[in-house]
Amino acid sequence: MGHRLSKIYTRTGDDGETGLGDGSRVAKDTSRIEAIGTIDELNSLIGVLLSGDVPGKVHTELTEVQHQLFDLGGELSIPGHSILTETAVEQLEQQLDAWNADLPMLKEFILPGGCPAAAHCHLARSVCRRAERRLISLAGNASVNPAALQYLNRLSDYLFVLARHLNLDAQVPDVLWRHDR
Repeated sequence: MGHRLSKIYTRTGDDGETGLGDGSRVAKDTSRIEAIGTIDELNSLIGVLLSGDVPGKVHTELTEVQHQLFDLGGELSIPGHSILTETAVEQLEQQLDAWNADLPMLKEFILPGGCPAAAHCHLARSVCRRAERRLISLAGNASVNPAALQYLNRLSDYLFVLARHLNLDAQVPDVLWRHDR
């Protein structure tokens, strides 16, 4: 590992700029920093989810997701650098398919909610969608790893299915949207 952080504040960002991994400085409100920040927010929400009562397999998978999101943030902090691969996307697809196999078919839209773990999962899913939008914005003016976009798209689907599975495990029904209320 490179440098050890012995002092957390540096005062170098007081003027509204921040440093990237390649040493360049950019405004804190650029599309790149917005994407990195939203991915960090998503990672934090997954940490909140993991702080609660979740099955061991879920904990293991989401911990790996946290590592991959951290990798993605690192990837974005060095323009032109890629870390996430198609393998990470494929792994997420396999896990998604496994969780979805035991769920009843959806016939209605569902609202975010249910047990606390599922509700946190839905919140993480909505932030994941925002992270994906931020990454798409960045891709409009910079090179972005296609696997990163695919990963966030699959991750939001994974979190949706996982929320349903957590409700099923907790014997709490999904909250169905009522169109005739």
